Amino acid sequence: MIDPISWEFAWPYILAAFAGGYLFGSVPWGLLLSKYGGAGDIRRVGSGNIGATNVLRTGHKGLAVATLLLDVAKGAAAVLIGGLYGPDTAVIAGAGAFVGHVFPVWLRFDGGKGVATALGILFALSWTAALGVLALFAAAVAVTRYVSVGSLLGSAAAPVLCYWLATPQKAELMLALGVLIWLRHAGNIRRLVKGEESRIGAK
Repeated sequence: MIDPISWEFAWPYILAAFAGGYLFGSVPWGLLLSKYGGAGDIRRVGSGNIGATNVLRTGHKGLAVATLLLDVAKGAAAVLIGGLYGPDTAVIAGAGAFVGHVFPVWLRFDGGKGVATALGILFALSWTAALGVLALFAAAVAVTRYVSVGSLLGSAAAPVLCYWLATPQKAELMLALGVLIWLRHAGNIRRLVKGEESRIGAK
């Protein structure tokens, strides 16, 4: 029989895992790379988002790729470091990284939409589920040329694949992150319905 968690002793580790994950996730790589890479303040470009898709709108493809990779890496790093202390702290650190990216204290709690960071979290939790999500994302974007459609479908599929290929606890985390991703994409959803969403390659 597994002993229940002693919250009296566990809460400092849980708090530390979330706080550490938050700090990792709150680093606004898109803003920093754009500012120091010669693209200016990314918040004044396109949608104003600090993610890789908006960085790409500046025409600096290298900065967009770097933003994508670093946003993925910070989510994965938070989970892997948290995982050194057990599966529970890994999940909590991942949640912290996502919250940090979406609500960074440095940007008055107005950050990105969390797709790349969520993908990094998923890769660290279950690389097989992450590959499935990535394949679905790529197929959706290739067919529709809407990054937002790929993001929405991928985030919806993540908890299902995670439940099937990993554990219910990890699936629950991805479900919570998916709900937040859909909420952060409310504007994109409205534009999709109206046929006003920007396609890849459109001017």
